[in-house]
Amino acid sequence: MKIHFIGIGGIGVSALARYYLSQAESHQVSGSDLTESEITKSLEKLGTKINIGKHQSQNLPKDTNLVVYSPAITNDNPELVMAFKENIPCQSYPENLGQLTKDHFTIAVAGTHGKGTTTAMISLILIKAKLDPTVIIGTKLKEFGNSNFRLGKKFGYKIQNTKYKILVIEADEYKSSFLNYCPTIIVLTCIDKDHLDYFKNLTNIIKTFRKFINHLPKNGTLIANKKDVNTKKTLNDKYKIPETKYQTKFYPTAQKDIIELKQILKLPGNHILADALAALTLARILKIKDKVSFKALSEYQGAWRRFEQKKIKISGANGKTINLINDYAHHPTEIEVTLKAARQKYPKQKITCVYQPHQYQRTFYLFKDFVKVLAKAQIDQLILTDIYSVSGRESAELKKKVSSKKLVSAISKKQNTKYKIQNTKTLYIPTLKETTQYLKKNLKSNEILIIMGAGNVYNLEELLTEKQRKAKIK
Repeated sequence: MKIHFIGIGGIGVSALARYYLSQAESHQVSGSDLTESEITKSLEKLGTKINIGKHQSQNLPKDTNLVVYSPAITNDNPELVMAFKENIPCQSYPENLGQLTKDHFTIAVAGTHGKGTTTAMISLILIKAKLDPTVIIGTKLKEFGNSNFRLGKKFGYKIQNTKYKILVIEADEYKSSFLNYCPTIIVLTCIDKDHLDYFKNLTNIIKTFRKFINHLPKNGTLIANKKDVNTKKTLNDKYKIPETKYQTKFYPTAQKDIIELKQILKLPGNHILADALAALTLARILKIKDKVSFKALSEYQGAWRRFEQKKIKISGANGKTINLINDYAHHPTEIEVTLKAARQKYPKQKITCVYQPHQYQRTFYLFKDFVKVLAKAQIDQLILTDIYSVSGRESAELKKKVSSKKLVSAISKKQNTKYKIQNTKTLYIPTLKETTQYLKKNLKSNEILIIMGAGNVYNLEELLTEKQRKAKIK
């Protein structure tokens, strides 16, 4: 079977491609993406033919049996148009993943924030408990060989007299993608304003999450954060379908669990603690022994770009060594908890944060929230680069209305007028190359550098150490 993935470099789509590559039957996987990345390179090493650059109809291999495309792909994409013309079956990523959820005992981790970390923690607990899950996750784990996918091979979970294969997935809400999934258990971390270009307002977000929760079967389970205000609104009877019979389990649980987890978790921050409590609650529902769960959580070292920490040596800077924190945070709430965690871990050291805003639409709709969070951040230096534009998900009109330069101006004004912060230096530096030059000149040994955002800002590490790829980095 020949399967072609449009937008194969996406963190979710690439994991699905890995699933088909892992199957015993002979699947031939191909794909295309606008830019080369670590993800596309790793898929090529597995035998995937990938066309990099402008999408073209000729990228579609002859005799293709199925086309799977990223939710970011528009209907006028040349490869998708050709597939329609040739009557090739086409499915979006969530539609295809939805088919897999029907064939497994599926645990879906949903929520605006914390999905990646919670999915990772749950997966490692299940592995430690020998339940052998298949995992599709929106980040890379060292435990998966630096991959975003793990194949489970055995029927690891038994209900009454029937055994099931377990599938653990991140259930993304963008464009209501998760409404394609059929989970047995939903872990709901929190609900917040995001993707307002699609949802328009919080009420629509809450209604959509409510629809997803009602996908649970009568023997299903919802695990929810009882401290999250919007989750409480979602579970209000106003939105609830009366005949729904699933059970609901809330976390945090006992105070003793919080105390023990604080002692054993390697990563700082109350948001990490909350994710661990969600994973622990799930484990108990599956009757996994606490000693197994706590052992797995104590060994968790974090995922790719989730408060990922390392020491790096800056090239050409007299051998200066700094502490680097690489984080995917791109929403005001995520930024706030990440910066608080950094200050908690490094209370006295100088902290510089380079933030690359992600998408013009998100920056526009949440502009005031970004200003508030970044203006009061307890860091020493804040640098904003140009907004990372996502192909197929931007508005030409919004590009004219918002910019990083305007964001820096509003942040500086609020720092001086409301928060009276005198020590934080806020700068606008357009490109990663210019930012690299500034950092090389101004950072000192043992200082903390946070690289933050969901775009290509992580390339700063390679630029600072001069290990960058051949691809151009602006």
